[in-house]
Amino acid sequence: MSDSPAEDRPDTAWTAPEPPDAETALEERRLADELRRIIDRLVLVRPEAADLRRAADSAKAFGDLLDELRPRGADGVVSEAGLRPTDHLRHSPLSGSANPLAPPVELWTEGELDGHPVTRGTVRFGAAYEGPPGHVHGGMVAAMFDELLGRSQGSAGFTGRLTITYRRPTPLHRDLDLRAAFDRVEGRKRWITATCHLDGVLLTEAEGLFIAPRGGDTMAALAESLVRNTAP
Repeated sequence: MSDSPAEDRPDTAWTAPEPPDAETALEERRLADELRRIIDRLVLVRPEAADLRRAADSAKAFGDLLDELRPRGADGVVSEAGLRPTDHLRHSPLSGSANPLAPPVELWTEGELDGHPVTRGTVRFGAAYEGPPGHVHGGMVAAMFDELLGRSQGSAGFTGRLTITYRRPTPLHRDLDLRAAFDRVEGRKRWITATCHLDGVLLTEAEGLFIAPRGGDTMAALAESLVRNTAP
């Protein structure tokens, strides 16, 4: 995987929106990278109780510091997380460069097929995502495809069905190549297919059915649909 972020690629369409300034963007990503390193180490080390106590005390102090910082606010579509519509590209739990939970999956648009954009991507899963020894948890592979297929819509829509075919185990610490493209569209329904390869060898493939909101394929319509379908 390239050391440069996906937004540096000249052919990238899924670029993260700029935060208020470049310094904020740099430090936001640097903090997330350090937290990813901490998460990765936590599943690899076997410390004694005293070491755990010191680490937990340090983590608490850092958590207290974060509690004092100004929140993003709750003016976005995902109000509990305080996300604005464009923030998802930086804070997604699968592809957000600023979210330490994300590996992250890097995605960009590369060409078209039958008038629809083709999405390409890459990801490297660390030790924190292990399922079978030395390999990625199957649930994380499925989540990766949900992100890849969902972003390949190019507009707002809900996951209706996700089918994953596991051909081979997915190894940790390897650069994986992703590709997704439209299969067909019928009204509000969109079928998208995707693959994951390692050095040209097919590991997994997926098909997703995504459904646009009744009010249209916009984020505003998606938000209205969420409110309508979750209201008591």
